[in-house]
Amino acid sequence: MVSQATTTKDQAQVVLVGCGAPLRGMGWYHAVQMLGGECPSAKLCHVVEPWFMGGGAEGPGGPEFTEFMEKAIEEHGVGFHKSMADLPVLEDGVKRLALISGRTGDNPRLLTESIDAGCTAIYLEKPGAPTVTELVAMKEQASKAGVTVLMGYNKNVCKYVSNTRDFAATIDDGHVTFVSNNTYEPTAESLGECFERNAEGMLKNMAIHELALLVSFYDVTVENIESVTADKEFSSMQTLKGPSGKEWTDFDKIKFTIKTKSGKEVSVQADRCGGDTSFATVTDKSGKEVFKHSMPDEEDEANVAVLEKKYPGAMPYFFSQDPDYTTVKEKVAAFCAKGSAPEGIATIDIACETLRVAEFLVPELQGQLSGDSTTCAPEKGCNVL
Repeated sequence: MVSQATTTKDQAQVVLVGCGAPLRGMGWYHAVQMLGGECPSAKLCHVVEPWFMGGGAEGPGGPEFTEFMEKAIEEHGVGFHKSMADLPVLEDGVKRLALISGRTGDNPRLLTESIDAGCTAIYLEKPGAPTVTELVAMKEQASKAGVTVLMGYNKNVCKYVSNTRDFAATIDDGHVTFVSNNTYEPTAESLGECFERNAEGMLKNMAIHELALLVSFYDVTVENIESVTADKEFSSMQTLKGPSGKEWTDFDKIKFTIKTKSGKEVSVQADRCGGDTSFATVTDKSGKEVFKHSMPDEEDEANVAVLEKKYPGAMPYFFSQDPDYTTVKEKVAAFCAKGSAPEGIATIDIACETLRVAEFLVPELQGQLSGDSTTCAPEKGCNVL
């Protein structure tokens, strides 16, 4: 067995908080990327996993996690812990980075514990917290402690996003639509499990990346929204039972267009059962599609094929977004370790406004699909949080 993992002077000591099950958990994929040396500034030294090292050890995914843990200890010297309180005292001169990838509802507590554990930077997975109020409180707490919080909004650095924005800037009145797809089966059982596991809802989970793009690049804020209009022909909302037997109401697919008071217009489309390719399009004044870039594109397909063989059975979206996950982690780790500017990485301020927009949109879009509303703007009496 190798000795406990340690950092070089140009590396951040990463504490992965929330690994999840191998092949399914986002935290697990973060771990294998770092253990594979794909993020030179990030050294995975510790994993905190309360569930699979506690009550979930014998349940689904538990044995697979134990196998992964034993291998990571044996081959990489990673320390595994049931809680943040079990972490060793931080050595002088070491820069500690918490990568929080657990349940959204636990994030406020985990951020506090990360600060207490000496982390000077925090990588927080989307959406950051269940509510705007909680995320704002987290931002203020981190600010008072002098801790920088950066977000795992990887689509902000995606090639297909930057190429689409660049093309749209070359034509007059080009309209951009960001399309996000996933690979759930179009059945009540599959979608019900999805709705329950992602209880915060589609706009705070799957489509939150697209909302972050709107906030980051299209001047979208709650106060700057002039109108939002759902595409009722495309969109669908269902109430389904999850594995627990409890009913959940959410969008299985949604498409809408936002117009801002500053004159920008952009659309978002998300489909739980749309497949494993996300993309963006540009249409001209007549509505004709004049540009499209997909993720993965042809250049990425070779990497996807390699990863499918390396991790058979893993979530398909891990592979299509693999380079972007690496980019975000490396930039955040380099910031923590060396103070390098994390260009293009969403801040917690962006995350707060993104969550505000999500909370603003959900009741309005639900109302439009159920016939209770048509279009919405804050001055028309919509709830501004």
